[in-house]
Amino acid sequence: MSSRPFAAPQQFTDPAAALAQVQALYDGSIRHLRESLQRFVEGDTPAEHVRACYPYVRIQTETVARADSRLSYGFVAGPGVFETTLTRPDLFARYYLEQFRLLLNNHGQHKPVQLEVGLSAQPIPIHFSFAEHDHIEGSMAAERRLLMRDVFDLPDLAAMDDGIPNGTFEPAPGEAQPLALFTAPRVDYSLQRLRHYTGTSPEHFQNFVLFTNYQFYIDEFVRLGHDIMRQPADSQQANGYIAFVEPGNIVTRRVGQAMQAGDALGSQPPRLPQMPGYHLIRADGSGISMVNIGVGPANAKTITDHIAVLRPHAWLMLGHCAGLRNTQQLGDYVLAHGYVREDHVLDEDLPLWVPIPPLAEVQVAIEQAVADVTQLQGHDLKRVMRTGTVASTDNRNWELLPQRTPERRFSQSRAVALDMESATIAANGFRFRVPYGTLLCVSDKPMHGEIKLPGMANQFYRERVDQHLRIGVRALELLRALGTDKLHSRKLRSFAEVAFQ
Repeated sequence: MSSRPFAAPQQFTDPAAALAQVQALYDGSIRHLRESLQRFVEGDTPAEHVRACYPYVRIQTETVARADSRLSYGFVAGPGVFETTLTRPDLFARYYLEQFRLLLNNHGQHKPVQLEVGLSAQPIPIHFSFAEHDHIEGSMAAERRLLMRDVFDLPDLAAMDDGIPNGTFEPAPGEAQPLALFTAPRVDYSLQRLRHYTGTSPEHFQNFVLFTNYQFYIDEFVRLGHDIMRQPADSQQANGYIAFVEPGNIVTRRVGQAMQAGDALGSQPPRLPQMPGYHLIRADGSGISMVNIGVGPANAKTITDHIAVLRPHAWLMLGHCAGLRNTQQLGDYVLAHGYVREDHVLDEDLPLWVPIPPLAEVQVAIEQAVADVTQLQGHDLKRVMRTGTVASTDNRNWELLPQRTPERRFSQSRAVALDMESATIAANGFRFRVPYGTLLCVSDKPMHGEIKLPGMANQFYRERVDQHLRIGVRALELLRALGTDKLHSRKLRSFAEVAFQ
């Protein structure tokens, strides 16, 4: 087997030095694969299998003691050996550095610990070694593409399951316990899927994410993004945003800023991707990404499955819903504090008996954002926003079911609104330890004779979408100001939790 040269594991007490070693090992592995693949494309068939592996980081502790018991992450659950494979240190450098720093600080108070960095036995699939704009397979004949399977490692789904975040993973005897929710192959798989579904590179995704189920919201976000890019850097509206990115990786820089390397590679796609993504970028990654997930829980699960590997600090659902109370008016807001999960797409990953709790920090930020944007307070605010349970269903035509059984269940649950995506996004946030929230806008009241008609809908959208979007953006900006140490709640962590956020 043709493998890259062996690199002995090294011990580190400096998080920056540990990250530098991870980068060096990863770069060496990728270089080995790319050089071998280039020779293969040129017609040189190696006599043996070509392999390169992911780097790993490992920590061994002998005590449960740590610096601060109030922390929600940054420490291992107890004595033992913990490790994870790592990928794309160029993309995750800031994240890895913070996790390394926390581990060394939180476990070094009583007895110093070290981070061990080395090469794992987990192969890097050849497809995950391609550069952003590589399309090597397209230049080969079908027979030669088939031969690749004998020469290089291909993606192995057995190395990519979600047993760790689902709480079902059990290490084999002698195997280290997990240090992160996602293994390197699982992360790489999702990075590839994000390009496909959103039409933008993972590098552009920001730490705060909005999801919507209507293109109207995206249109307003695009308008807002371009408006901000026309503002000078010292204006209040600029708010630290430096670029706006659209599908096809089309980058618009803020006025007065020079284009950067790679900006010119963006191009208008021939058609929008399935779930187009848009990004209002800040230099530190704390900007806002917005994705139109379309209609239905399947899309909601798919995109959150993949965005979760980027470890965002919060995601919010902004969308339309059916109001279930006669006292509600079209255009009223619903702040979800509980969910009825009839979406069914997560039943195998997160049992229905698991509660999806409201997160105080997120709830407060959304309510404050509604007040800030609408300029309403107290009792007046309650006239346009109701807090309550949101039911999510996988049946868009639930109204047509006989015997009125859905209505009975919704009444028993005390639901005040119904949609198809919110419970999925919240449940996947709970599952992946990503703070979540939901603010919906009542667009119809099917149980009370007010159904969507084209003329009514168009007028409703014009009147409410801009305000609703500004509320979502304001809520995320409030959460950003709160700070990640306060945002990541302990109620999202289990009693035997991985150390990485």
